[in-house]
Amino acid sequence: MTPEEFVEALDAKGINLDSRQIQQFESYYQFLVEWNQKINLTAITEQKEVYLKHFYDSLAPLWLTDKIQADKALIDIGAGAGFPSIPLAIAQPGLRVTIVDSLNKRIKFLEVLVEALGLDQVQALHGRAEDLGQDKHYRQNFDLVTARAVAQLNVLAEYCLPFAKKGGYFLALKAQKTQTEIDQAQAAIKVLGAKLEDVLSDVLPGQGDERTIVVIKKTLDTPNKYPRKAGKPAKQPLK
Repeated sequence: MTPEEFVEALDAKGINLDSRQIQQFESYYQFLVEWNQKINLTAITEQKEVYLKHFYDSLAPLWLTDKIQADKALIDIGAGAGFPSIPLAIAQPGLRVTIVDSLNKRIKFLEVLVEALGLDQVQALHGRAEDLGQDKHYRQNFDLVTARAVAQLNVLAEYCLPFAKKGGYFLALKAQKTQTEIDQAQAAIKVLGAKLEDVLSDVLPGQGDERTIVVIKKTLDTPNKYPRKAGKPAKQPLK
């Protein structure tokens, strides 16, 4: 997907980028390639692949759901090189975005990127989800929580749901629909004060690769003991 095809594909989905936003995506790509030579950000660096598998893919919540609105506060857990949060922040400028990653080198990249792109509504935060999820400044403080291809859903739920306020949503971006994974996460989702609302699917243009967004609604406060101490959610997933 060339940059021109990217803009056209988004236009077909009802997302109209202006010249500044188009330039922001172009600059994002250049920064990604440059910094990837210094630190490991992504295995995908060819321009067409980045625009399709990172940029376009990250924006799928905009047309598959109605949750990503300009006045919302979103936190992205384990964002790596900024997916899906940075593309969402570019395409939806009013969105207030906090990006969390445990590797400080990636946070440094994101801080430089955010400043260069002029994304005043975005902040990058170095830390582990298990620790920040117990911090009163972040716990149950966000309308939206996102995570993209980070871990199994039952593990992701414990990382992410403590950040969502009651009535908020956790959007898990997955490469493909895995019903077994969803079934295994149901108990964890309930324990953490939420319920599965929807499972949405799409395909990448020109390839047919499936993409899935699992939509989970926060209905109750998460019990104070969650998330558990660092490392425990992955080693002993909730069942």
